[in-house]
Amino acid sequence: MTETALTELPAAAPGSKSEQAYQAVKGRIVEGAYTPGYRLVLGSIAKDLGVSVVPVREAIRRLEAEGLVMFERNVGATVAGIDPTEYLYTMQTLSIVEGAATALSAPLIDSVAIARARSLNEEMRECLAHFDPVRFTQLNQEFHSVLFEHCPNPHILDLVHRGWNRLAALRSSTFRFVPGRARDSVEEHENLLKLIETGADADQIEKAARLHRSATLDAYLRQARNL
Repeated sequence: MTETALTELPAAAPGSKSEQAYQAVKGRIVEGAYTPGYRLVLGSIAKDLGVSVVPVREAIRRLEAEGLVMFERNVGATVAGIDPTEYLYTMQTLSIVEGAATALSAPLIDSVAIARARSLNEEMRECLAHFDPVRFTQLNQEFHSVLFEHCPNPHILDLVHRGWNRLAALRSSTFRFVPGRARDSVEEHENLLKLIETGADADQIEKAARLHRSATLDAYLRQARNL
């Protein structure tokens, strides 16, 4: 990773061409249209998006900083591959920080947010009949965002966001790789909501959120060992 990737790059102004390019390219990576190793040709992307190369270059730099893009000598920018060890470490870390963020958020989550989260979980349940891993993953992220975004500790929240960003390239394929995990995930979501609704203590909520995350990691590792 280059020195640029180690620096926190500022977000582009909302609605700017750089932001539009960033959202477009990131969306294609997350959805799997741009797979690991895919070469990101700036001129081609710029033409496709109807913008100049400059905002695309800025978008690629941001994505490199997030770990979704890497630069290879004599190749240029490519979509970062999936490193099993990095996935393991990221999921282990995320289970801890997201569990803490969810527990800290719980007292601040009102009935409107609970209803929103439950509605998302019901959409995920409906998704199980004709399983769409990309849609399921999008709903999963929205569900968890409702639960942890109220976290009053900005440092913990920043760590959660960084963890999700690291997983972004894999999110579209995680539930495709372990589809059986999706049904259990929906039931665990409902359990989390009930704990928050009933005012369970922070330790209980933190443990449930942490085990929910680590269960996905365990399912992934079991499947990987069987390949």
